[in-house]
This record gives sequence, C-alpha cells and structure tokens, in this order.
Amino acid sequence: MSKRLVMLEGLVESGKADSFARYALALEYKSAERPDDAKAAFRALREVDPGYLPMYLMAGQLAYDTDDLALARDWLEAGLALAVERQESKARAEIEALLAML
Repeated sequence: MSKRLVMLEGLVESGKADSFARYALALEYKSAERPDDAKAAFRALREVDPGYLPMYLMAGQLAYDTDDLALARDWLEAGLALAVERQESKARAEIEALLAML
C-alpha cells in the first residue's frame, strides 16, 4: 500500500479531512485498482459534500469503467445538473461527453 494512500485513509478516518482529501482518497483507490473502495469513498464524499463538483465526473467514469452503467448515469446526471446550475461549462462538457457514451 502506498504511503499516500495510508496518509489519506488516516486523514479521512480522523474526521479532519476536507472534501479534496476525500476526493484524493477515492482517486488513490481507483489508481490502486480498488474500485469498490473508490466507489465507497465517492459515496462518502457525496454524503458530506454533495456540492463537490469534480467527484461526479470521476465517480461516473469509474462506474462506467466497471460496467456499472446505471450507477454511472446516476453520478453523471447529478453532476450535470450541478454543473448547469453553477454555469461550469468545462465540467458540463466533460460530463455530457461521457453521458453520450452510455
């Protein structure tokens, strides 16, 4: 296990993690080919900070990559709504591109 992963797990478990640290943990799990842990980390982040826009594309991509298309659609549609609401055109375009692949 990487030092970065251990550090991020400890930070999240301590309750002192901000949204970026939780997001980074999910990405570390994804990189370590631990998709179930990554999905759980994205879900936990969504529970504490549903407004954290970057997670929606990455969680949707992970679900797409693991052939969980219903979950991918859920993440991407929620992210698209948030991107539209915030007028985040780059995030919107990236999410729309992945949605078009479903």
